[in-house]
Formats: sequence, structure tokens, C-alpha cells
Amino acid sequence: MADNHAEFIVLGAGPGGYACAFRAADLGREVVLVDPRASLGGVCLNEGCIPSKALLHAAELIRDAQHSDGWGISTGNVSVDIDKLRARKDGIVAQLTAGLSSLAERRNVRIIRGEAAFTGPKTLDIDGDSWTFEQAVIAVGSAPVQLPGWPADNRIWDSSAALELRKVPKRLAIVGGGIIGLEMATVYAALGARVVVIEFMEQIAPGVDFEAVKVLHKALESQGVTIHTRTKVSSVKATKTALTLSCEGMFSGDVKVDAAIQAVGRRASGGIVNADAAGVTTDEKGVIVVDSHCQTNIEGIFAVGDVTGNPMVAHRATYQGHVAAEVASGHAVAFETTLIPSVAYTNPELAWVGLNQGQAKEQDITHEVVGFPWSASGRNLASGSEEGFTKLVYCPNSHRLLGATLVGQNAGELLSECVLAIEMGATLKDIALTVHAHPTLSETIQLATERALGSITDL
Repeated sequence: MADNHAEFIVLGAGPGGYACAFRAADLGREVVLVDPRASLGGVCLNEGCIPSKALLHAAELIRDAQHSDGWGISTGNVSVDIDKLRARKDGIVAQLTAGLSSLAERRNVRIIRGEAAFTGPKTLDIDGDSWTFEQAVIAVGSAPVQLPGWPADNRIWDSSAALELRKVPKRLAIVGGGIIGLEMATVYAALGARVVVIEFMEQIAPGVDFEAVKVLHKALESQGVTIHTRTKVSSVKATKTALTLSCEGMFSGDVKVDAAIQAVGRRASGGIVNADAAGVTTDEKGVIVVDSHCQTNIEGIFAVGDVTGNPMVAHRATYQGHVAAEVASGHAVAFETTLIPSVAYTNPELAWVGLNQGQAKEQDITHEVVGFPWSASGRNLASGSEEGFTKLVYCPNSHRLLGATLVGQNAGELLSECVLAIEMGATLKDIALTVHAHPTLSETIQLATERALGSITDL
């Protein structure tokens, strides 16, 4: 390729971008991957999915140590070396980003560190250098939503700043009770902060099965987290000694804290690449609309990941990245599923896919619901937990699975069986007659289907 010409150029090196670049290279394309960061991986790897999971694992270790007396194991007082914990987290990120750089090198993907912006339908500016291209993929992700009217103060963090683990405040407010906010509550409560979660909607984890959310809500409260739902922050005042959040709604009053995290969602970053100059349509929310081939309204320009809207999760971006690379390379593929699994890596974990009970009712879809309590799971009890359940939504006529929600330890690891079952059109009988290893938590899915069929002997 000429120095400033790309056959196939990808803007953004997050999960969607690097997956797209690597897949295109595997298909024989000459690929350029552009990203302003010093390391590949985007938000997910550098300041999102991976560092948060490292800290959540540490939180789990802390809680296990604190509650080991019931097993006859005494660990004494648990102390945390924040500097060492931060270094461990950063080391995991560095190991993974180095791995991505190695994969790029082996595939002869050319990496350019810089900010890219379109100057036309086939031209780009990258840090002052003019580029031409044949095909381009926009994978610039999303950014945290900033709440209006808040003061500029270094004690107010977004999700990225929260994961830097600058310090553990004595009092912490988290505004937003979605996945990010709840995961941060799990981490900081374990590290010793007095955490208050403020959520505007009727429940935390809005839109998720209400019964499963009740289990998580109760568990978080037992971990010392105070939760205010149907409450909004009307104003924020910053003084030398504290941040004061004035609240109204179900809870009305002031919340004084030493730090606050804004966790009210993310906004697509379509506007940062000057997509208009290429003729690519971007809506008022920064979302670039694509079809099932991840193609924008301009031929030869694709978009994948968070920049294409919800759900903003890494696994959707990766899938789209593969589709865009293959379509651009002449393959007949498409991204046609709406079945995107979601997991909150809280304690306990909350995982769901497809329709939940409330959604099926709202959409007037004929359905039945069946559940299996994890209090009847030998594996769950033997692992020191009693909470949790598996809940399946299915069609009473075809017995095909329509959706699943699981809450409990490692719920996210169990969800894939349900995703595959729905994708394959599996029936309750298909699952019930599939031999599951004992004792495992995955049995709870099989036992739920047996319960629906009336053949269960474990309840």
C-alpha cells in the first residue's frame, strides 16, 4: 500500500475495531488500524471491561476472606494494599494489550497512533496527514454521558476515572444504577467505602427481570450499599470538605460524600470523526445507522460497535467487526440477530438474554415462565451461597425458549447455554434430555425445564 493510501482502514482499535482489522487481514486485505491510544483495545480493554473485572475479582476475594469463619477458616483482619491492587490490575491490562499488538504484527496490520477525521467520502485527515482509502470502518466507540449542571471537580468521576482506583473514599455516591454503576458499587463497597446508589428509575438494573433484581438489590444492601430508586439528583454543591448531592423523589434530602461517580450511560462517538464530511448520516445522539451488513448510507464505509447504538457491549462489537470485514471482502454474511446477552458482574452476578417476563407481558406475547431456586442446588450450597435462581420464559405451544434470566454466582458463565438454545430453536425437552454434569450450577437450567415439563424429581 502507498504510504498515505489504505485499501482497508479501521478507525478505532476497541473490540469491534481490532476484530474487524484482524479478520480483514486474515481474508487477505491490506489493513491500516488507527487509534489515538498508546495501546490497542479501546475503552473495553484499557479502562472498562477488563480492569473492572480485575477489581471485581479482588472484591470477591475480600468478601470470601471476610466470611470464611463459617467454614472454620480464620484469616484475621483483611487489609488491602491499594497500590499493589492497582498495579495488578494495570499489569493484566498491559499483558492483554501487548498480546493484541503481537497479533496485529503477525497479521501485518499497520498501526497508526492518531486522531482521524473524514475530509470526504474517500479521504481522511490523520493528525494533519492526508489519507485516501478504498474502504473504511468506523469503530470509534462511545464516551460516558456527562450530567449537566455539575461543578468541575476532580472528586467527580466517570466510569473510566473510577477504574483508575485513585483512592477509596470513605463516602461514595454513584448516580446511575445500571450495570456500570452496580459493578462500581460492588468494588468500592468491598474496599471499605460507604456507597450510596441513586437511580432515577423504579428499580436498579432497569428493564431486567424484577424478581432477579430483587435478589441483587437485597444482596447489595447486605454488603453495605444504600440504594435509592425513583430518585434524581437535582443539584450538586462542592466544598473543600465534601460534595453535597441534593436529591428529590422517593428519597428527598442531601447526600454528603467524598467522591461521586456519574454512571448514567454512554453516548455514541459518531461525531468525533467528522462523518458528515464523508456524507455518513449521524443522528443527534452520535449514532451512525447501519444495515445488517454494518454498511452506512455511503458505499464503502462501514460502522461497528457502540457507535452504531445500543446495546453497547463488546461482544456485539466483535461480532459486527467480523461481519463488516467479511462483507467488505465480498462474503455473503449479515448481522441479523437481536439476541445479545448481558451480564452485570456484581455479587451475585445478574445475567439475561431474550425476553423476560415483564417484556413478554408488555408485548402481549403468549408465554409461560418457569424457575428453579438455587437454594435447591447442591453446587450452590456447597460453594457457600443460598441466593439465586434460574428463570426461563418459553412459548407454551412450541416449548421453545424465548428468554432467560439468571442471578447468582457465575450466572454470566451459565448464560451461553440459554443463548445457544434460543438461537438453535431448542425446546424445553431438548434441554431436559441433555445430560448435565452433577453437581454444577448449569444443572439449574436443565432442572428448570424439567419443572416446566412436570418431570422434575429435585423439587
